[in-house]
Parts: sequence; C-alpha cells; structure tokens
Amino acid sequence: MNYFSIDLKYRFEGEIERYVININDPKYYATFLTNKGPKKRYIRYGKFRFSFEGKEYSLELYKSIGSDMIFIPFYDKTNSQETYEGGRYLDAEILMPGYRLAIDFNNSHNPSCAYNEKFVCVLPLEGTG
Repeated sequence: MNYFSIDLKYRFEGEIERYVININDPKYYATFLTNKGPKKRYIRYGKFRFSFEGKEYSLELYKSIGSDMIFIPFYDKTNSQETYEGGRYLDAEILMPGYRLAIDFNNSHNPSCAYNEKFVCVLPLEGTG
C-alpha cells in the first residue's frame, strides 16, 4: 500500500470554537449517512479554523457518544484519485487547558470499509473539505 510522505506543513494547532447547544436542541446531534444505509449520530462539538497557503479553512468537530476523542470526517481533492472516494478520517485529542486541538493531516486514514466492504463507515457530510 502506498502512503503520502510525512510533511509537517500539514500539522495545525489552535483553539476549538466550542458549540454551546442544549442537548434537547435537534442541532446537538449530527446524523451521518453510512456506506451501508443505517445512519450514525455524533455530538456536534465545535469548529477548528486554520490557514494553509494563504487560504482559510475550517473543520467541523464531532464526538462519538461514549468517547472523549474528537472525530473529523472529511473530503479533500485526493478522494477518488489517490485516496478512498468515501472520504477520510482524523482522530484528535483535546489538549488542556484552553480546549486546544492539534490536527495533523499526516495522520489521516481511510475508513475500514475502504479495505473491507463488510464494515459500516460514516460518510463525511457534504461541505467537509
């Protein structure tokens, strides 16, 4: 299997813009389609903004309902050409104090269904890349 070379210019650190959403508000959850049809729900956690080569970008941050890890599904220009067409994932830990996050695209990975179609994988929401 081929991998991209590690390049530290794809690592970003910054503050999380936390969402303050009441658990009873329907916007509290994000519902993702999967490659198999059933949907999966995640908690909308916040947004991470960063600059790259003079452009501003933002990533939506999600948490699984029983995990402290941040889940970041995304599409980019490599999908369907050099990487899995269904998007890729990043996992990150919240850095304390101050709710900071380190995002390292060198750690992006394909979902498990890219290797075995029997797995159920979340598809990134449109506009996440």
